[in-house]
Amino acid sequence: MKSLLLVLIACILAGSLSSFAQSSGKISGKITLVDGQPFGSASVSLIETKQTTLTTEEGNYSFNNIPEGSYTVRIQVLGAAQKDLKVKVTAGETVTANYQLPKENVQALQEVIVGGNQTNKFSRKESVYIARLPIKNLENPQVYASIPKELIQEQMATDLGSIAKNVAGAGIPMIANQGRVTFRSRGFDTEPNARNGVAGAAFSSIDPANLERVEVIKGPSATLFGNSISSSYGGLYNRVTKKPYNDVGGEVAYYGGSWNFNRLTFDVNSPINADKTALFRLNGATTFEKSFQDQGYTNSLSLAPSFSYQVNDRLSLLFDVEFGQAKGTSVVRFNPFVSTTVPSRKSIADMGFPYNKTFLSNDLPYTTQMLNIFAQANYKISDSWTSQTIVSRARSSISGYITALTGRTDSTIRPQVITGYTQFIATNIQQNFTGDFKVAGLRNRLVVGLDFYNNYNDFDRVTVNTTAGTAASPDINFLKGSTGRISAFKVDSLASRGGTLRKETNRDNTYSAYFSDVINLTDRLNVMLSLRGNRYKYGGVYNIVTGVTAGGLGVGGTQTGPYNQNSLSQKLGAVYEIAKDHVSLFGNYMNGFFNKSGQTSDGSAVKPEHANQLEFGVKADLLDHKLSGTVSYYDIQVENVLRDDPASLNGYQIQDGTQLSKGVEIDITANPIAGLNIVAGYAYNDSKLTKASATTTGRRPGLSGPPRSYNFWVSYRIPQGELKGLGAGFGGNIASWQYHTNTTVTQIIIPSYAMFDATVFYDQPRYRIGLKVDNLTSEKTWSVRLTPQAPARFLGSIALKF
Repeated sequence: MKSLLLVLIACILAGSLSSFAQSSGKISGKITLVDGQPFGSASVSLIETKQTTLTTEEGNYSFNNIPEGSYTVRIQVLGAAQKDLKVKVTAGETVTANYQLPKENVQALQEVIVGGNQTNKFSRKESVYIARLPIKNLENPQVYASIPKELIQEQMATDLGSIAKNVAGAGIPMIANQGRVTFRSRGFDTEPNARNGVAGAAFSSIDPANLERVEVIKGPSATLFGNSISSSYGGLYNRVTKKPYNDVGGEVAYYGGSWNFNRLTFDVNSPINADKTALFRLNGATTFEKSFQDQGYTNSLSLAPSFSYQVNDRLSLLFDVEFGQAKGTSVVRFNPFVSTTVPSRKSIADMGFPYNKTFLSNDLPYTTQMLNIFAQANYKISDSWTSQTIVSRARSSISGYITALTGRTDSTIRPQVITGYTQFIATNIQQNFTGDFKVAGLRNRLVVGLDFYNNYNDFDRVTVNTTAGTAASPDINFLKGSTGRISAFKVDSLASRGGTLRKETNRDNTYSAYFSDVINLTDRLNVMLSLRGNRYKYGGVYNIVTGVTAGGLGVGGTQTGPYNQNSLSQKLGAVYEIAKDHVSLFGNYMNGFFNKSGQTSDGSAVKPEHANQLEFGVKADLLDHKLSGTVSYYDIQVENVLRDDPASLNGYQIQDGTQLSKGVEIDITANPIAGLNIVAGYAYNDSKLTKASATTTGRRPGLSGPPRSYNFWVSYRIPQGELKGLGAGFGGNIASWQYHTNTTVTQIIIPSYAMFDATVFYDQPRYRIGLKVDNLTSEKTWSVRLTPQAPARFLGSIALKF
């Protein structure tokens, strides 16, 4: 009886479902860009049923089991007007509603573009972050480079330094003692401390497993990005993280190589609801590697979950986390002896400093932890206006031992060790309103924003200077120990008996308002007008030992207590497209600034240091995107630089220092034939301290990088046939000699270098295999901190895709 009842219920349900299917239909369609390429992650809604979905990477969408009747399909994309398509559903049939976006640069406002033009796959210039506006590269008067994940993957780049090899003028990265990386740009230090367009500082190593691309914005960029860690006079490195997409997929990869290099990465993505409006993605990596030197290692873990939710046809939310922790030993950092009386000119290559020796022990490790949290809400107010709210919080902590080697004479060095705990916390809250409208018949694309930045630093550490010893030979009885190295036992013993204690906290707040407007005077000519107002409030240094917040001025007019500073930053630019959508001429006048503290000997308050850049050049996108590039000339003038006051006997400074940095940069990507891709760059930089101390005026600053550098990467993969996906790549970085120290008395030189890499790979839909050699010829060279670079490294990888 029970079986008969179950059969009867099943029949009734089957009949009901069949009847429902026969009385309902399906709506499907495809969203494409103006050039016909598919558009992923567009919001598509069915107004009558209140259903919303996102397009797949092929641009497709669908609504199933829709009752007969008339419906409205609403398509909403940032940067384009809302589009409503009327459709009529017939039972048992599929109605198609396709839509091609109008000729607007909607791609520049999207967080995720999974599909897109594949012709020149290494040329991905359009971005939501560069100008905070929906403008194309050819419309933007600023120079920038973009290194996409496709190039990162092909080069098997496992660190930010390897990625930056593709940036003109970046040079050999300077690795700080916690794995923190710094590059050169136009003669200035530039760090990758912007993340998704806002401050995302990391005082630790940053794993690239979660990177969609790295954007390198050239020149002073304070007007749109502020000066809160993110930008320098040379530019800005912006880390764009991977976002969820509307599909199920992922990848697991393993890398193994020289010096016990072992690395595992994974990338998993999936919708988490039936409508595919809630999406989740998780990226992660773990790496272990020994140093090529006699001591040293790193061991790291990175996890990066990301969640997006299309709440309705107007509101979308994004939340992601970047977590990393690492344990390792400091890289060699050598501060050579600099005489102030005996003239000398020497190269680090001739100084006899051992290339393969660290002088330190593996029991002197540091431990870092990084947690960056990013939340964003985009709301489409109307066809013309969009609101974007961003909250970003970045935390980095460092504990353990941080080391350096200091030259005491031409033949002796002394290890310096910092032991203890340091913490950096930064909070960035940003509100942007973006409009696209006409005034007096002229198109305006305007962003108006408010920005709050809070920085908090906590120091609890002691600096220990150990016994000096001879560095000329690795076989000598160094530091009064038979092992020839310093150990944790010796450091802790010295720290217990003294050292320089730093036990304090400090904080500062920055309040900013800005706007940037791009006005199309004609369909080929546009001008950009931008301005930022900045209010900086420094809270002073709180001494944890004494319980007192320092106030007033210290020795030489140094500001130790709270103070406030105001500054303005402008950006003006113009672009004329001499060949519409293909070639444009551009020029810009941009500003950057840094807050400085103190008081000069005459009682004047110190003002912010600032730099103005004048730049012009040409951008091109030719032969159906097969050739793109930029050629530019820049001139950066730095003013209000603090320098020692020659008339002061109390160590005061005077704020009249100046510096000049000018040069030429060329950046080219090309896809001349199917399968062949070329990336090439050239940078020439002429930097000079035009007003400084008597020993440096008129000279190129030390640590400003090489005056000339070249980079290139050429790869070919078989585009079709039985061997489709098989390919090889070859590239190199070449640079002229540079100064570590450059005074009238002492010049320490880092020699020129030519380093080459090569790779072979086989890329298939379900797997990828790769082999690579870095520094093929084992070229000996050093970073600006005189850290020896590794000889030839062999690397192999295998990835499984799903």
